[in-house]
Parts: sequence; structure tokens; C-alpha cells
Amino acid sequence: MYRVVVNYHQPEDPQAFLEYYRSTHAPLAKNLANVASYTWGVVETLDGSQSPFFVVATLDWPSKEAALADLGSAEGQAASADMANFAQAGATMHAVDLETVV
Repeated sequence: MYRVVVNYHQPEDPQAFLEYYRSTHAPLAKNLANVASYTWGVVETLDGSQSPFFVVATLDWPSKEAALADLGSAEGQAASADMANFAQAGATMHAVDLETVV
């Protein structure tokens, strides 16, 4: 399994971010042809402090090759380009080639 994690930084207007993410960005990202799983959620800390991240999105593919094909596709490029429309505070992305233990 190959995973891409997107950590969106705290936006100036959290409600506007969530409305845009739900109505526009999430539908773009879910249209990727090879994505096996796409989940996202608002970050909470265990001690109640404010996290540097507001939303975390996780996308899984069966392989790195499948992920790269999706991310390089027209749909992947559209989803990437759309981040400029709502993620003005920035985002941190990383990829992980997962090994299943259980």
C-alpha cells in the first residue's frame, strides 16, 4: 500500500475552508482512478491545544506506480491545482510505502 498524507495548516477562516473542501476539493480528489481509499478529518489534539494542522487527508493506492499515475493524470493535476483556491495557509505532504504488520 502506498499512502499520501496531506496536512493542511490552520486557515484564517476554518468554516470557509471546510465548506470549500467538502463541496469542491474532496469531489475532485475522489475521482482519481486508482485510489483505494480517501479519508480526511479535522485534527484534534489529546491535550486540547491547537495543532499546527487543521485537516489531515489520507489517500491510499495499491502501489507507488498507481499513485504516481493518478497524481500525474488530468484529475490529479486538477486536484493539486485546486489547493491554491482554499489552502492559503499551506499544506505539508508526504508519502509512505507501507508495510502491513497485522
